[in-house]
Parts: sequence; C-alpha cells; structure tokens
Amino acid sequence: MRRRIPRPRRLQVLRHGDLRRFTIGYTASKLGTAMASIALAFAVLDVGGSAADLGYVFASGIVPQVALMLGGGVLADRLGRRRIMLGADVLRTTCQAVLTGLLFAGHPPIWAFCVLAGGVGVGDALFSPALSGLTVELVPPDELGDANALFGLARSVASVAGPALAGILVAAAGPAAVLAFDAASYALSALALTSVRLPALPAKGGHTMLSDLADGWAAFRSRTWLWVTTAQFSLLNLVAWGPFLLLGPVLARSYLGGAAAWGAIMAAFGAGSIAGGLVALGRRPKRPLLVAVVASLGYPAPVALLALHAPTWEIAVAAAVAGVGSAGFNPFWAAALQQQVPADAQARVFAFSIVGSYSAGPVAFAAAGPVAAIVGAPLLLGIGAGVAAAAGAAVIAVPAVRAVRWRPALGA
Repeated sequence: MRRRIPRPRRLQVLRHGDLRRFTIGYTASKLGTAMASIALAFAVLDVGGSAADLGYVFASGIVPQVALMLGGGVLADRLGRRRIMLGADVLRTTCQAVLTGLLFAGHPPIWAFCVLAGGVGVGDALFSPALSGLTVELVPPDELGDANALFGLARSVASVAGPALAGILVAAAGPAAVLAFDAASYALSALALTSVRLPALPAKGGHTMLSDLADGWAAFRSRTWLWVTTAQFSLLNLVAWGPFLLLGPVLARSYLGGAAAWGAIMAAFGAGSIAGGLVALGRRPKRPLLVAVVASLGYPAPVALLALHAPTWEIAVAAAVAGVGSAGFNPFWAAALQQQVPADAQARVFAFSIVGSYSAGPVAFAAAGPVAAIVGAPLLLGIGAGVAAAAGAAVIAVPAVRAVRWRPALGA
C-alpha cells in the first residue's frame, strides 16, 4: 500500500520566514519575466521592427547569460549569494524601467532595445547560479528538495499565467505597461532579498577569480553523476527539445490548425509542471538523482508524437507528461547537487552545469531549421526523440547516478 504524505509536511518548508519572503519576491519576478517576453516582442514590432530585429533583441538577452554565467557563479561564491542577487535585481529593475520610459516617451531605436535586453541578460547571469547556493542557506539540508520544488512551482505557475496576463494587458494598455510591471516585480524581488538575514561568508583570502573558477571546474568534473547528467541535458536540448520548440509551431500551422493548437500543447506542459511540482513537495526519495533521471524520460514523448503527426490532444497529453517529468527532475537533481557539493562551491558548480546543459539550445535553434529543410521535420524530430530516450536510459545505467543517496549533511 502506497504511503501518503501528510498535507502539513508538503508545506512544512514554508515555516521558514526567510524562505517564505524570498519566495514571494521570486514568484513576482518570474511572473514579470514571463509577461515581459510577450510585451517585448510586441514593443519591438510596434516601433516598426522586423522579425530580424526581434531576433537581435532576443539574442541580446541570451548571449550575456551564456557568456557570463560562470563569472556570476564565481562572484556569488566569493561575495555572497544575497549580495549578488540584489545587484542583479537592481540592474534588471533599472533596465526595464528605462525601457518603459523610452516607450512612453516615443519610439526607441532597436539598438536601445538590444542594450537594455543585454542588461537584463547580465542580471540573469548573476542571479541564476546564486540561487542554488542561496537555497542551501535558507533551509535545512533535508528540506532542500521541498525548497527547489517550491521554486519550480513558482516558475511553472508564472509560465502559464504570465503570457495570458500579458496578452490581456498588452491589448488593454500597451507593452510599456507590462514592462513597467516587470520592473516593479524585480524591485519586489530585491525588497524580499533585503529582508533575508544570512550569516556572513568566510573570507576567501588569497584566491583569485581564475583559481576559484578552476576549483569550481574541479568540483564539477570530479563528480561523474554531475557531468553525466549535464551531458544528457545538453544532448536533449540539442537533438530533441530545441528542435521541438522551434519546429512545433511550424508543424502546428501545417497540420494541427495553427497557433491555438500549439498554445494548447504548451499550456499542457505548464499544467503538467505545476502538477509535478505539487507532487514533488514533501518527497524524500532515497535515490534523488535516479528519480530525477527517470522523470526526465518524459521529455521525448511529445517530440516523438509530433514527429508521427499525432493529433493535438495526444501531443498535449504527452507534453503534460513531460511537464510532470520536468518538475520531477529539477528539484531532486538540484537537491542532489546541494547535498553532495560543498556549500562554498555551490554557485560555481551549478553555473558549470547550467552552461553545459543549455548552451546547446542556441545551436539547436540555429541548426534545426536548415537540417529539417533537408531531411524533413518529422524525421529530425523522430531521431531526436529516440536519441534523447536512449541517452536517458544510458544515464540510468551509470553506477554513479544510482549511487547518489539522500543525505542530511552538506559537503562531500
């Protein structure tokens, strides 16, 4: 008989005041970010920008994240996670507030969009790796999975609600109003961070940033389970998930009926991730990394069904399964990292993994279209789904992955 988790245990992590206050600000900023991506696109088009201009603006936000993420991890471990995250929020608030002002004042040039999107990207590169380390400081080791699941749930809710709210507000008040909300959401996140009280980090004495980066790399590569799962997700993004996100709208228009079908599929993914986040709360799997990798096997399902020209409802169901898998992978993989890696190296090690996992995404976006034009989108997606599934199964077979156990003590 399956043991049920008492409801109070699912929400027990919220008894920590610092975590509770930070989560409010974090959720607000994620909602603002999800809304801003829609508003930014319409703002560029409203000032006469082309599709190419929009690509430049979006790339301006992504490039700094890839280029500066490792440096952000080093700074977070050297100077303190809260301090770096505060700086990131102030930078993002300022950039979005300036863009809002420019839009209210007139028609800003495309280069201004690019510069300010780049500033937000720099803030993201500083904030993201620091979050993993901050989580370790906010809750006891045994509740790391719950804190990660809570943050994942916040992101999932924002990803579903944000675009819908943005569409309504852009139509009613224009893109500038939504970007103003995003600026305010970052300010709220900064305010929440100021209320967090953490012990001071020990002095680093004598270490350079380059040596800190080298130490982070050594901590990353010495853990087989960590670089293996990073390689798994890099391959997944390159051959399956990246092409799915790029070619999905194209195939939806050609045989599923258009944007409404693709919107339903993406909404199903978001709904699945919300459901998975709720299920993950309160769980303490004995083998968190094994559970995480098994959960990741949901990703290839919607890719394969899209390759087979399945109907919308079947792909949507598979997308919901992938969403549940995403919510199952993220908190337990992060908990494994936070429990197995020394606390003073958290941000650097996390940054190496994120850069390794997601740097293949832009390559997939650039290459999937031309490759699909040669071999056909269904074949490309079918091969990608098969490779991703095989990679996940291979990672499950790695002894180091199965050996990671839930542990209450930090450090290795």
